[in-house]
Amino acid sequence: MEFVKCLGHPEEFYNLLRFRMGGLHKVIPKMDQDSLSSSLKTCYKYLHQTSRSFAAVIQALDEEMRHAVCIFYLVLRALDTLEDDMTISVEKKVPLLHNFHSYLYEPDWRFMESKEKDRQVLEDFPTYCHYVAGLVGIGLSRLFSASELEDPLVGEDTACANSMGLFLQKTNIIRDYLEDQQEGREFWPQEVWSKYVKKLGDFAKPENIDLAVQCLNELITNALHHIPDVITYLSRLRNQSVFNFCAIPQVMAIATLAACYNNQQVFKGVVKIRKGQAVTLMMNATNMPAVKAIIYQYMEEIYHRIPNSDSSSSKTRQIISTIRTQNLPSCQLISRSHYSPIYLSFVMLLAALSWQYLSTLSQVTEDYVQTGEH
Repeated sequence: MEFVKCLGHPEEFYNLLRFRMGGLHKVIPKMDQDSLSSSLKTCYKYLHQTSRSFAAVIQALDEEMRHAVCIFYLVLRALDTLEDDMTISVEKKVPLLHNFHSYLYEPDWRFMESKEKDRQVLEDFPTYCHYVAGLVGIGLSRLFSASELEDPLVGEDTACANSMGLFLQKTNIIRDYLEDQQEGREFWPQEVWSKYVKKLGDFAKPENIDLAVQCLNELITNALHHIPDVITYLSRLRNQSVFNFCAIPQVMAIATLAACYNNQQVFKGVVKIRKGQAVTLMMNATNMPAVKAIIYQYMEEIYHRIPNSDSSSSKTRQIISTIRTQNLPSCQLISRSHYSPIYLSFVMLLAALSWQYLSTLSQVTEDYVQTGEH
């Protein structure tokens, strides 16, 4: 099915084939699970349960840094879970957060007093994003510098590191509007949505869809202001594994925002990038010129979809113009094919069917061999 979705996107089709044949391991090497200690195996087990996307991209790091980042991430996610629980009173939550580091050395410590979550309104959006994501970016940057894999400046420039985390966090919050509403969470900033409706949940009503999209575009425009810092940060990285680890989530976020921009589907269902698109981004985002080309591609995609009637249209055009000045190449990523669309579609469909046939044949053969062994 994923191959069929990519018939109109030759580059994605090509990279999906490479992905199926193990090409992704050149960017994200496969981790040797057998060499891990039992405690590290437990950590990576929890990491996969916590975030499959982060668990995948963390493998781009060199071994020693990978383990440190894995543990760092798990500790911060535990803190984040505790902080996000709105059923815990402030009087109880603050001491728990202050003393959390000591609980890491108590194997039997558990917090079992959380109740069903009530709907809460997030009042301080910038501060929230800084603490749950900006500090992650700052902490990781200091790890990179302390390990001497990167220059001291990477860890010292907390503004750029903070922007790296904020850009990812804001993207997730924007994309997950409907899911958060359905689960009783509200992360969109009140100072923005209150200009359009009385309650955040009102955006899901059909009669408010135009206002909802305007608010969506304003939030995306706000998130785009972090891209100049993202470009600056990535341009400073020298270690290939650190670059891959940092660049892949950022280009995924940029593609996600482009998919969400001016899109009513954000308030009706799930908006996500195609698997072939994701694989292509992961395999291409391995150097700064390629990352700049990706940024340029999605900035142009947003720019050409800006409605003149949108209340944030001038600000959106302005920030995209600013991003363009950062030496972005005025070209898209080069397609690997120059054949006519009809011929290309036929060839790709034939390849997809052949791949499906070979996969099925391989599975039947494997089952046959296993049956014979038994």
